[in-house]
Amino acid sequence: MNLREAIEGKEYIIKSINTDDEELNAFLFSLGCYDGEKITVVTHRKGGCTVSVKDARYSIDNQLAEAIIV
Repeated sequence: MNLREAIEGKEYIIKSINTDDEELNAFLFSLGCYDGEKITVVTHRKGGCTVSVKDARYSIDNQLAEAIIV
């Protein structure tokens, strides 16, 4: 399941990041978003969602949300 399909307020463990873009992988890693890390979808919006990783909140678009597998 990806983050677009995740239930708001439920904590998940990131299983993988499905992207071929090394720069994007490095960016996500710098945010603390990598395999084995806990992530929570705070809210879904039309253009994306807000997630909580390591006590910080980030707004991500739908394309990125689909690349994060939980």
